[in-house]
Amino acid sequence: MKALQLLVVEDDLAQRGLLSQLLTSDGYLVHQADSTASAIVALKNQPELALVLCDWKLGSGSGADVLQYVRTECPALGFVVATAYGSVSHAVDAIQAGADDYLSKPFKRQELLLAISKGLRARQLRLQNQQLSAQLTEQQQLVDLIGHAPCMQLLFQRIQRVAGSNVTVLISGESGTGKELAARALHQLSPRKNAPFIAINCGAIPESLAEAELFGAEKGAYTGAVQSKAGKFEAAQGGTVFLDEIAELPLPLQAKLLRLLQEGTVTRLGSHHEIKLNLRIIAASHQDLATAVQQGRFRQDLFYRLNVVPVHMPALRERTEDIPGLIQHFFQLQQSRYKTSLPALSKTALKALMAYPWPGNVRELSNKIERFVLLQDEQELLADLQPQKPEPAAGLFQLPEAGLDFEALERSCLEQALQLSNGNKTKAAKLLQLNYKAFLYRLEKFQLDGKK
Repeated sequence: MKALQLLVVEDDLAQRGLLSQLLTSDGYLVHQADSTASAIVALKNQPELALVLCDWKLGSGSGADVLQYVRTECPALGFVVATAYGSVSHAVDAIQAGADDYLSKPFKRQELLLAISKGLRARQLRLQNQQLSAQLTEQQQLVDLIGHAPCMQLLFQRIQRVAGSNVTVLISGESGTGKELAARALHQLSPRKNAPFIAINCGAIPESLAEAELFGAEKGAYTGAVQSKAGKFEAAQGGTVFLDEIAELPLPLQAKLLRLLQEGTVTRLGSHHEIKLNLRIIAASHQDLATAVQQGRFRQDLFYRLNVVPVHMPALRERTEDIPGLIQHFFQLQQSRYKTSLPALSKTALKALMAYPWPGNVRELSNKIERFVLLQDEQELLADLQPQKPEPAAGLFQLPEAGLDFEALERSCLEQALQLSNGNKTKAAKLLQLNYKAFLYRLEKFQLDGKK
């Protein structure tokens, strides 16, 4: 196990050597400093330091100066004050300034080690708190929808108005527009925010397992069911279930979902016992569910049950003014994730990002910014933003940019068809995919008799 690194700050050479020897014998890797200035240099040069043991009175500066620097620049670091001038006032000053413990000289070896252990435990707690705060911040960023465009402001207002209710919401929009973010925002702004939020991609569950996965199954209900299992809906009791790509849900399960919405109950596979649930359903689809109903792929009654409050996520090309803010958001997110410096983004690149149509919407923008932060290659970013010219379909005639003489082209096509068919008008008409009467009309138009 890697030894923890400590910094001993003591202006007395003999005392500094003794403290370092005691701590080294206990398995610590010890660095030394004799003043405030040398302590700050050591703190800058040794980023893996775990704790500082500092004398309160130093020949140059004081332990208070070192402590202030530590709490400003290295807030998680453990800090123990040791001084021959121990008093209640010094102890109070040190603890209030952020020290983890206080030792009065002379002190015994065991007292020193206990104080060091206490400072290291305090450091560990601060590190855990930092990690939790970072996770909560990132989670909140994932929930937050970003945008100042008028369409996004209307969306925010709509979400805020319905978030506090239990009404079923149907979210529509293209892939990558942030439908799950909207669902999470509805959950976070609701009284259910401390209960589970379970997101389910209906298109990713194998149809043979979908019923057991969603509604649960009793032991022996199917091959391999060695014990009873609660479904996703039961697991979300009191919270919110987000059904993404709801159009992919098989028709038999659509009927069971309809009953859940109507009665608030589910029945596990292999059971006749109904389980009462208290949860909210939010559904989403990039497909037009009304069209799916007309095509018989989606139940009409379920569509009406889900579509109580429709919420539409606008495509990124409909709110290009939000692109700079989104770029900045993704920059900060990726910098925090990869611990790297942010690349410079030129005005040319920003203009190209603004002009790009973003068929993959916000998700595509996020992916491109992540790649840019990692590779820091603006040329690749710009090349990736060039629109791809669609290739013409096989057999599709391309009109020259300079235009053409359509009458001459039509006459030429008729003549070539007659030539290829050896004057057989029926075959020539088939070559041009014209019915026979239309072909004869065009021959007469150009006074062609079909003879060689």
